[in-house]
Amino acid sequence: MKFSLFAHLERISAEESQQQLYDEFLELCEIADKGGMHAIWTGEHHGMNFTMAPNPFLNLVDLARRTKNVRLGTGTIVAPFWHPIKLAGEAAMADIIMDGRLDIGIARGAYSYEYERLSPGLDAWTAGQRMRELIPAVKKLWEGDYAHEGEHWSFPSTTSTPQPLQDPHPPIWVAARDPNSHDFAVANGCNVQVTPLWLGDEEVISLMERFEEACKNNAEVPRPKIMLLRHTYVGDSEADVQLGAEEINTFYNYFGAWFKNERPVKQGLIERLSAEDIANNPMYSAQSMRENNVIGQPDDVIKRLKAYEELGYDEYSFWIDSGMSFDRKKASLERFINEVMPAFTETK
Repeated sequence: MKFSLFAHLERISAEESQQQLYDEFLELCEIADKGGMHAIWTGEHHGMNFTMAPNPFLNLVDLARRTKNVRLGTGTIVAPFWHPIKLAGEAAMADIIMDGRLDIGIARGAYSYEYERLSPGLDAWTAGQRMRELIPAVKKLWEGDYAHEGEHWSFPSTTSTPQPLQDPHPPIWVAARDPNSHDFAVANGCNVQVTPLWLGDEEVISLMERFEEACKNNAEVPRPKIMLLRHTYVGDSEADVQLGAEEINTFYNYFGAWFKNERPVKQGLIERLSAEDIANNPMYSAQSMRENNVIGQPDDVIKRLKAYEELGYDEYSFWIDSGMSFDRKKASLERFINEVMPAFTETK
């Protein structure tokens, strides 16, 4: 099983310097590269200081000049915000600049806050349909001389300029949850990214079952890869692990607040949650975070990841966004690289 890092610039306070957050993001990515991780993933979000990532290609092109070995992936492009010609060209240019290290993760998007601002009236179903139209169109544009007449886009014969360095194109990953998304991804020759979010390992098992069923339904297609994304914290003591669980619980409370899209937002910052707000949220708790996410000392983390490897996951992505201080993120990542990854036969 390969290992990767999934990271954004995350900001919940106006006192936090955006420049400093970017410098810290770069340092974490450089640690991942030097430590032998397989890939780095960063996503796309708009108007949200919680995850600052207006165009992941910008970040990845910068990282390509600061790293040597890692693959660099969008985790993920929000499909309904892109025209197929624009995505095909920008991704191809990024692949050239990055010497062929680009992977492209694509999703329908998750936040109604963003839908309201970039595509008013858009709902999750329509966003998913746009993704299903976008991906085949982008692949055809890379081949060249492709005209498209679809439900959401129409254009005359066009060739992506430029075309990707990788042949035939960068690997495409689809963020999938429901069986139809898994089936679409596999049928279209795409790899699959999954995350159980705050749910337990029963969801990890179920996500793999959905993927396996999609592979059976499309037996004529070469089996793609599947990546598992989970919040991860590697602590050095029981007290440290418990603190990590509490911090990740706070992160999910903010995640949930952004997802519900009910609290006031000013200067891109959502209204702060009180300790009472967090303590009284019935969906999340530090205890459930500790049980469900990969939070523990090195031996506990190794045991958990061995079970995921046994299930058949090809890649495990260390989701480091957590609301923790930079020093705590860095220490956890270094323990993961130095004390967890060596227990696995393939880490490159």
